[in-house]
Order: sequence, then structure tokens, then C-alpha cells
Amino acid sequence: MTTSQLDAWVTALSEELELDPVDVDVQLLLDVARDAAHSVTRPAAPLTTFLVGYAAGRGGMTTAQASATATALARRWTEEMPG
Repeated sequence: MTTSQLDAWVTALSEELELDPVDVDVQLLLDVARDAAHSVTRPAAPLTTFLVGYAAGRGGMTTAQASATATALARRWTEEMPG
């Protein structure tokens, strides 16, 4: 998928979900997905981004705060958890 395809997808999906596409920080979410995939396991990537979005949607934290929390845990996971 090219960047323009990804942007088009995010815009279309945001509109379908009644979200403002401007509020979707694509790079931030891709980065947290990458960190989860590399530090935990590949299937952790979509689940992590879902949980980040869920936390932000509940209003307890911003997407940036939830992403930072998830990234920090993923990095600790590699150091603390046996593989």
C-alpha cells in the first residue's frame, strides 16, 4: 500500500466511523504498532493500536499518552520478559 493509498484509506475509514481524519496521527500509530510487533510479537501490533485507541476514546488519556505508555511497555517487555 502506498502512502497515498494509506492516506485515502484513513480518510475514508475515519469518515465511515464518523471521526475527523485530522485527529488520526497515522505515523504515531504506525510507530507504536512497529514497537509492539518487534518487542512483543507481530500479532501484538493491531491489538496494541486498538487498545491505544480504546484508551483514548474512553477519555482517560490522549492518543499520544496511550501510545507513549504502550511503547514504554513494549520496550520494557523485551528487557524484562523471557522470549
